[in-house]
Amino acid sequence: MIKLVIFAALVLVLGYGFSWLADRPGDLSLIWEGQLYQTKLIVAATALIALIAIVMVAWWLLRSIWTSPYAVTRYFRARKRDRGYQALSTGLIAAGAGNALLARKMAARSRGLLRADQEPLIILLEAQAALIEGRHDEARAKFEAMTGDPETKELGLRGLYLEAKRLGANEAARQYAEQAADNAPYLPWAAQATLEYRSQAGRWDDAIRLLEQQKAARVVEKQEADRLRAVLLTARATEKLESDPAGARDDATHALRLSADFEPAAIVAAKALFREDKIRKAAGILEQAWKAHPHPEIGRTYVRARSGDSAVDRLKRAEKLEALRPNNVESLLVVAQAAVDAKDFAKARAKAEAAARIEPREAAFLLLADIEEAETGDQGRIRHWLAQALKAPRDPAWVADGFVSDKWLPLSPITGQLDAFVWKVPYGQAEGPAEEGAVVSIDQALRTLPPVREARPESPVNDHRIIELERAATIAEAARPAPKPTPPAKATDDTSSEARPFFGGRPDDPGVRNPMAEPEPKTRLRLF
Repeated sequence: MIKLVIFAALVLVLGYGFSWLADRPGDLSLIWEGQLYQTKLIVAATALIALIAIVMVAWWLLRSIWTSPYAVTRYFRARKRDRGYQALSTGLIAAGAGNALLARKMAARSRGLLRADQEPLIILLEAQAALIEGRHDEARAKFEAMTGDPETKELGLRGLYLEAKRLGANEAARQYAEQAADNAPYLPWAAQATLEYRSQAGRWDDAIRLLEQQKAARVVEKQEADRLRAVLLTARATEKLESDPAGARDDATHALRLSADFEPAAIVAAKALFREDKIRKAAGILEQAWKAHPHPEIGRTYVRARSGDSAVDRLKRAEKLEALRPNNVESLLVVAQAAVDAKDFAKARAKAEAAARIEPREAAFLLLADIEEAETGDQGRIRHWLAQALKAPRDPAWVADGFVSDKWLPLSPITGQLDAFVWKVPYGQAEGPAEEGAVVSIDQALRTLPPVREARPESPVNDHRIIELERAATIAEAARPAPKPTPPAKATDDTSSEARPFFGGRPDDPGVRNPMAEPEPKTRLRLF
């Protein structure tokens, strides 16, 4: 378009010039070697312009003839290069589709048409074809050759890393990933793998430093980087908790500033402050975390803040937590457990039942069973609550890749992923109410709760022996043959029509023996 505009402008200028000369006629005289040459001005201008055009055309012809051998060579070279790139493109598509035969054929054709030192994609195509055909040694050799070229070094390292992961050579994979991350921290796969490897080895300082490089290179977003840094700081604080409480406190509080709702950081910070006898500050951190998200571990840490507190003092602290988040399941369970320790069974039972009404889950029913065991010791009632716990939904726990842990961990023990643990119901059970009919409500469980049995006197024989004896007596009663029917005797007096007294009782109660009854037949079953 620009060339067309320039050509049009040039034509207009020439036309304007000729029209200007035509409007101003004149003669042009030239004396050369005594001869006078005279012509019109417009004829002279036309001749001059024609001479310039002839010179330009002649120069173009001479230049074309002079450079024709190079032009022919360049034409055939470009054609060969185009054929080579076409074969290379076809081979890469075939390798992506899994066609090893076509990929190998196109790789050989590309190598014949192109120079491998100038086009590294040929080596990549050969490596991919070798991987498809299962010749992993040849593929690794190709990837190692790529690492020698600065242009393909990152590609070669990634190929070697994937091969090492396939073979299970974790140490070699770690070295390849770290080498790639050191040279190019902006590579997401290398940075992520190196971060996980350093975390698995407990090299928290190196992991944090690498995370800062990723953040500066914008490999990860700022929010994600802050979350991962909080996880790494919490993990380092957990290791420092026993040996360096001050360092653990600094790391945990920094993690809380990065992620305010991260419960493990709040727990570690509070424990570090407890070791420094800063009870008030630690309690403030736990209270703030409890307001944001009540967690059982936060409640246990808060209630047992001081080791010298009595059970009543711990109950008061639990009630303070309940005041911060009233009508919450975790608050009610914390108060109920503290009430059990303080032997305030009425309050413990009321709080546990209230928690079961809000969310009928396993922990509430297990706590009711503990209350029964501590207060009444009635095995029937204890089994009743345990049966309800078996049918209730499971409690939330720290879950990562199907692995359930009783405490938070920075890495998944299955995949090694950082920040993989989530507080949720394990085994894929949905949080919230269970399916209709699957769980008995607390009101129905209370209606079917058996009454408290009278406590039996203590016996020197253990409970297992008593249960075995009762079972043997039941078997003997079932094995006893039924007495033969006797014809009814005729009435001889008025007293014969009276009803016979009942001398029996429960299956495990022989009752009072009737002296007028016939002796019982002997059996061969011996109980003792």
